[in-house]
Amino acid sequence: MDLTAVRTFVTAVDAGQFQEAAVDLSITPQAVSKRIAVLAKDLGVQLFSRTARGVRLTIDGQAFLPYARALLQAEDRAAASVRPGRRALRVDVIGRRLSVAGLLRGFHGAYPETDLDVVTLFDFDTAVAAVRSGTIDATFRAVDLPGRQLPEGVEAVPVFDEPLQLFTGPAHEFATARSIAPAQLAGRRIWMPGNIPGTEWAAYYDELAAEFGLTIDAIGPNFGIEHLLDTIADSSTLATFVSEQTPLVWPAGHDLRRIPLHDPTPVYPHSLIWRTDNPHPALTALRDHLTAAYPGRPEGGIWTPERVRDA
Repeated sequence: MDLTAVRTFVTAVDAGQFQEAAVDLSITPQAVSKRIAVLAKDLGVQLFSRTARGVRLTIDGQAFLPYARALLQAEDRAAASVRPGRRALRVDVIGRRLSVAGLLRGFHGAYPETDLDVVTLFDFDTAVAAVRSGTIDATFRAVDLPGRQLPEGVEAVPVFDEPLQLFTGPAHEFATARSIAPAQLAGRRIWMPGNIPGTEWAAYYDELAAEFGLTIDAIGPNFGIEHLLDTIADSSTLATFVSEQTPLVWPAGHDLRRIPLHDPTPVYPHSLIWRTDNPHPALTALRDHLTAAYPGRPEGGIWTPERVRDA
């Protein structure tokens, strides 16, 4: 269907006369009549009947009008979804259930008038390339990892240091501990079947394992979080790492335990990455909101891969 003809039809309805519609559309009255005639022919109905005062909708025209308006609204939304300055702020998160998605929810709560388009890209390089090309406006990624470099014109700022916890079943040796130090995990097996080689989270846990002498075991099919919880609950030797902010729900009979890690506390360093010349008006608001809430990284007591490199 010719949306230009549909828009002409709606404009003529609102104006009440083809002459007024022509003025509004900056075309001739003859062009208005021709567009509407073509539309009526395509539909196989008469849309207007002429009166002494101008034109009046026929019954078919009245039936078509709400759908015509909906078509034009859909056209406007489609254009706004990709038009810089009008489309929603498009932000990438690693996962919709993870803490960075919670950061976005907090931003939306503070700025409910801002439209957000949340996407999930797989890896660091893909996300940064999408920022650089303008496909997305920003991404949350860990830049404090070996081999992570940002191209010219792309910047990052830390926005959240996410503490890790040990996650065990009731029979595990650390199940009753109030907290443990990462060094106590030396020689232990940490089961993380979702750690896909080449991903930024796998690189983070490789650095963590090398620093504290533990083993990250990614062997075995990844059947999802429910299977992971079931397996951890029944094991006296398997444990895994979870974020302090990750929401998890499990059956009461599992009796699973979250054990804080201290001295130091490993944190996953999330940064917001954006292109410096991105003109989207909501991007500055997002950056200011996140940096204002970030307390800064303390001098001691935490571990990140960046600190290992600096040392």
